[in-house]
Amino acid sequence: MRYLQGEPHALPGNRTTLAGYAATHFLFEVKDGVATITLNRPERKNPLTFDSYAELRDLFRAMAYASDVRAVVITGAGENFCSGGDVHDIIGPLTKLDMPGLLAFTRMTGDAVKAMRACPQPVIAAVDGVCAGAGAILAMASDMRLGTARSKTAFLFTRVGLAGCDMGACAILPRLIGQGRAAELLYTGRSLGGEEAERWGYFNSICEPVTLLERAQALAQSLADGPTFAHGMTKKMLQQEWNMGVDEAIEAEAQAQAICMATNDFHRAYHAFTARQKPEFEGD
Repeated sequence: MRYLQGEPHALPGNRTTLAGYAATHFLFEVKDGVATITLNRPERKNPLTFDSYAELRDLFRAMAYASDVRAVVITGAGENFCSGGDVHDIIGPLTKLDMPGLLAFTRMTGDAVKAMRACPQPVIAAVDGVCAGAGAILAMASDMRLGTARSKTAFLFTRVGLAGCDMGACAILPRLIGQGRAAELLYTGRSLGGEEAERWGYFNSICEPVTLLERAQALAQSLADGPTFAHGMTKKMLQQEWNMGVDEAIEAEAQAQAICMATNDFHRAYHAFTARQKPEFEGD
């Protein structure tokens, strides 16, 4: 299956940077250290296909090796984020696959989330309009989420006869909004409005639709201008410590912080502070 193929340890085309990389199944650009991924099928509310899943997986894997990307924004074209898996390109074909084929697909989609969580750059989702199914998962798997009052997030798997435990939802969503609220969304498949999503802690903040992408990119730019090695370490520890006890986590953080104290960025920050200047971080 073509969508199962990928290069987990190399940039597309053996690149060392991602600026100028021409994505096939969505829009992609890099500017001043911020990569913006735009799901671009607005006439269908930006659904995912087998190939767009696979390209997202491979691109996020490649982020670990991209020296020119320091933060990532993922958004949707038009007035919607993502309507989930395409009914004609994914759902229909899935009804014809045997069990090995189905498991290959579900593992591949899970790998896309693993790649998002494993890439060292902070990922910010800019969510407007429909954010459903796998689209809700992409937003959930991001490090931060900005939304609009008119956004509608729905983990609607049970409404099509599937379990709510899709692509890490039962592990990640409760950590964002709590076990009871996550259970409500995953059992019922109901839509979570934008203002409610902010109250629940799913969205970090609510923006006007016309300023949503600008706000997300500004947040990403502020992170890209910061100590990116330290951001990568923070993201790694946020992920790793889910499976640790408190004592183990404190020791892991001691080691992580000691590594950061050996970086040039830490020394730059000290010298800038003593000179009453703003530090210029370089990520080393």
